[in-house]
Amino acid sequence: MKEIVLSGIRSTGNLHIGNYFGALRNFIKMQDENDCFFFIADLHSLTTHPDPLNFHENVKTVLSEYLASGLDPEKSVIFVQSTVPEVSELYTLMNMWSYVGELERTSSFKEKVRKHPNNVNAGLLTYPVLMATDILIHRANRVPVGKDQEQHLEMARVFARRFNSLYNVDFFPEPSAYNFGTELVKVPGLDGSGKMGKSEGNGIYLADDEKTIRKKVMKAVTDSGTVDAGATMSEPVQNLFTILQLVSSNEVVQFYMEKYRAGEIRYGDMKKQLADDICKVTLPIRERILEIKDNEKYLNETVKYGAEKARKSASKTLAEVKKIMGFKWN
Repeated sequence: MKEIVLSGIRSTGNLHIGNYFGALRNFIKMQDENDCFFFIADLHSLTTHPDPLNFHENVKTVLSEYLASGLDPEKSVIFVQSTVPEVSELYTLMNMWSYVGELERTSSFKEKVRKHPNNVNAGLLTYPVLMATDILIHRANRVPVGKDQEQHLEMARVFARRFNSLYNVDFFPEPSAYNFGTELVKVPGLDGSGKMGKSEGNGIYLADDEKTIRKKVMKAVTDSGTVDAGATMSEPVQNLFTILQLVSSNEVVQFYMEKYRAGEIRYGDMKKQLADDICKVTLPIRERILEIKDNEKYLNETVKYGAEKARKSASKTLAEVKKIMGFKWN
């Protein structure tokens, strides 16, 4: 029996290679094996008050990149979050069995409060509830998540158990992480620490041209000066090797690893190789992105088709939830 797999990404602009290697290339393989739902989380992005002039364009960009990467609207349900109003209704209901204390303790909320103390809005506090809604409304069994999202997935499991217990039913499945048979992937950034992310400004995007890619890679943080043979590898250099392992052949990785261990590595040469190999992966995708983004008819048809399929699934779940909760006027 096929599992229901769901994944979403915020509509805050371009996808980076962390998104691609962390999940997208695996999503392409999953389409023939599972019932997959892929969505663009434009409602989530409202917590940062995006410019209305760029809001639609950002959604369009991410959708184009999804399709250019190989996601197929005939094989999967690909939709924009806001085109499924059932999500907002279930989100409202789920807030009634979510507690302020547990939401305030989430690491993502505390981090956002620390970084943006002047924008601590209610949507930010209930972000995990909306994320759980996205998962539960399609009764997903598996959710591909990175390490930074594991806590949110656990909260979705908590909300599912709480609903089942509160109403004495066995309705919502408890979703588990889908990690493609390996450890959850965390693609590092080019700034020497942390993961690759839009807000950090340390990523290479699928839509970047060749000149931009090479410029970013050559500026990536490394050690300064020479490296002693057998020296412990610093975090910035580990990050570069991690990305190299994603885009380059085993022979290339082994070559530079041996050079490092011998204290003979030339980071400039390694960065040039890394840029070459990133370009081999991303530039063909970039060409498809540009083609798809200019095809308004295809994009509109894809959004409409995806919304119809997503609403069919979501409305069924919402109707059952309201019936369980005691609503009689459906």
